Amino acid sequence: MNWLYLLALVVSIGGMVVLDLRFRLFFAVAPLRAAVVLVVGVAFFLAWDAVGIGAGIFFRGAPELLIGVELAPELPLEELFFLTLLCYLTMNLVTGLPRIVGAVRTRREVAR
Repeated sequence: MNWLYLLALVVSIGGMVVLDLRFRLFFAVAPLRAAVVLVVGVAFFLAWDAVGIGAGIFFRGAPELLIGVELAPELPLEELFFLTLLCYLTMNLVTGLPRIVGAVRTRREVAR
């Protein structure tokens, strides 16, 4: 069993938490709303995966990179963590990018 991929996903999710709390992006602003959005997003992508697996499009992946725990046939545990990271990253970007763009515009205006 190889834990490196799962560990990388957990560390990356931890990084999203740090960014979220530091810059008050997602959970730090509205925890209940953020939890609902995250759960709905992950559920959507799990359903998407189920359809892909049922159609024979998606497969489990390289077994040497996975710990071997499956949530369902062809659906490794790591997929749940990956989808959580994907959704959390997206929400941090959606809430953080307008701030970055605004800061860049302000700096450009001050520099003129």
